[in-house]
Amino acid sequence: MKKQQPQISEDMILEASWELLGEEGIEKFSMRRLADRLGIQAPSLYWYFKSKQDLYQRLANQVSKIILEEFHSDGDWKEQLAGLAETVRSVLCRYPCSTQLMMMTLPHEPDYIRFTNRTLLCVESTPLGQDQKFQAILTLLNYVFYFVLDGYQHQRNVATIVKEKGMLPGDEMVRLLDSMTEAEAGLFRRMFHNGLFELMGTDGAFQFGLKLILSGIEQVIKEQEK
Repeated sequence: MKKQQPQISEDMILEASWELLGEEGIEKFSMRRLADRLGIQAPSLYWYFKSKQDLYQRLANQVSKIILEEFHSDGDWKEQLAGLAETVRSVLCRYPCSTQLMMMTLPHEPDYIRFTNRTLLCVESTPLGQDQKFQAILTLLNYVFYFVLDGYQHQRNVATIVKEKGMLPGDEMVRLLDSMTEAEAGLFRRMFHNGLFELMGTDGAFQFGLKLILSGIEQVIKEQEK
């Protein structure tokens, strides 16, 4: 008697996808691995998603929906952009590889389009031209994406070094820096020993970078109002 495949649904596929992304990263993600996790044959997945890229689009759409549900800011353009950046960062940090998914996909799903539209509305009241508004939003989102992605990649790099060499990367870095001359690495070495690089990925670092971007947009607006 032929063994019957378990019943699955789109929601089950999406949930299993997040689990697999969290465990193995997007580099090892495949429809075959996803099918194995669900206990089905890979072709069955294509009844729900025509390709892996189609699945990625749906996952990015899901992330966009969550951001929209959690983003609540009714202040001026500056307050809205700050709230948007914080909300996007919060959601991306909770969903493994979601930053990569947002960067690898386009707003071709309803909630992804709504999210994109909502971000543009944050600066609609400013005197910036349409191209400048779009660039302002793009700059802000790229900052958030790369900030989260950098933190995610740093954690993976540290874990790999500890696994392969049995030591924290900082121990190896200290020996390397101490072997270099003042001209080669003096300033870098002092900053490293003072713990400044430990600030990378922190809330304080995020807020400072966000302040730089918002101040830059504000300066452009002031120049146009003269």
